[in-house]
Amino acid sequence: MQNVESIKAAIAAVPDYRIVGKIVSVSGIMLEVSGIENFASIGSRCVIHGNSGNHINAEVISIKGKISVLLPFQDTKGIGPGADVTLLSQMNFIYPTKAWLGRVIDAFAKPIDGKGPLEIGNVPCQVHNKAIAPNLRNRVAGKIDTGIRALNTFLTCCKGQRMGIFSGSGVGKSMMMAMLTKFASTGIKVIALIGERGREVREFIEDYLGEEGLSKAVVVVATSDESPLIRREAAYLSTAICEYYRDLGEDVLLMMDNVTRFAMAQREIGLAAGEPPTTKGYTPSVFSHLPKLLERSGPGPIGKGSITAFYSVLVEGDDHNEPIADTVRGILDGHIVLDRSIAMKGIYPAIDVLKSISRTMPRCNSDEENALIDRAKNILSTYDDMVDMIRIGAYKSGSDLQVDEAIKCYPKLCNFISQKYYQSDNIESSYKKLAMALE
Repeated sequence: MQNVESIKAAIAAVPDYRIVGKIVSVSGIMLEVSGIENFASIGSRCVIHGNSGNHINAEVISIKGKISVLLPFQDTKGIGPGADVTLLSQMNFIYPTKAWLGRVIDAFAKPIDGKGPLEIGNVPCQVHNKAIAPNLRNRVAGKIDTGIRALNTFLTCCKGQRMGIFSGSGVGKSMMMAMLTKFASTGIKVIALIGERGREVREFIEDYLGEEGLSKAVVVVATSDESPLIRREAAYLSTAICEYYRDLGEDVLLMMDNVTRFAMAQREIGLAAGEPPTTKGYTPSVFSHLPKLLERSGPGPIGKGSITAFYSVLVEGDDHNEPIADTVRGILDGHIVLDRSIAMKGIYPAIDVLKSISRTMPRCNSDEENALIDRAKNILSTYDDMVDMIRIGAYKSGSDLQVDEAIKCYPKLCNFISQKYYQSDNIESSYKKLAMALE
């Protein structure tokens, strides 16, 4: 019965007529097409029929009079002036099912794991969907056990919360994402690897996820060598898959590594469409696409599940105030700052507790838990203020009781924050270990 419904849905999506244009010019990766301008709109999909019999998917990114400018998803070898261009349906739908769990797919929802075709569901889900109206959302509530001590205590996360992981390159973003993938307590996980190195995909799946972790996850992959359209599409696809599971009543964990490469992909698309480069070379469309993507996660409609999201953000030159980091930080419900100087001390994950924040705290904690966290932060802050005096020997023991306590507890707090990638601590255990570090 399910297959019959799927076939009906597929038939209903077939257009009643075909609109065909011609390529009139090829300039770099941009294709100029005539004959579809009266029917196409920004975001319309097309199929280009190459002279050598190959078929390439493309998207309309600009319309200039009678010329539509297309950006291809694949390599344009064999494409030249005179090639036919067929306009496809305006809407981009997927048909997910629970059988997608345990699969690795590309930005077009095609399997790339060698396990055969994906099962097709009978519920169409729009890839480029709109965020839920604010007044129809549930509220963020209920702690999530991340398995990471520092997050469970200093940066408590709740169902439906959206957090950013901010750091420069090589400081441990991907490793933290791997730990969250393996240890977080949510039932279903969707992992989006956007612009990642190709060699890292298999390592991530086999070493960090494992068979048990993969069985409860869907992995969406768009590597760095793929076109900007594919990298952008992978981010939207992974969010649409989360929305499907959320509407089934599931609490979903979305992990996107990383959002900066999504922004870079949109910058490439914007520049190709003729947009002017503005803030540090980013086009205006980048700053309109970011909230459209990020606002789709969070608490679901009343009576449905939620999408808890962790977005890693690659900050250029370790500048945490660069445009993308600043924009994303303003949209999300908290930020986790990873510091290179902390990583250089051998502390992983290299979380700068004093610069990080979770906006659901302290409302989700008890008074005792908040008091413990405030005391720990006060000790870290005191040590940070006095560290230069302590290092040169200018501070004399007994001059200040708070500084004496900070000197005593600081090494224990560093040991508490530091955690091996294969170790996991639940919330209760995390608070107990934090209390022991302050004794």
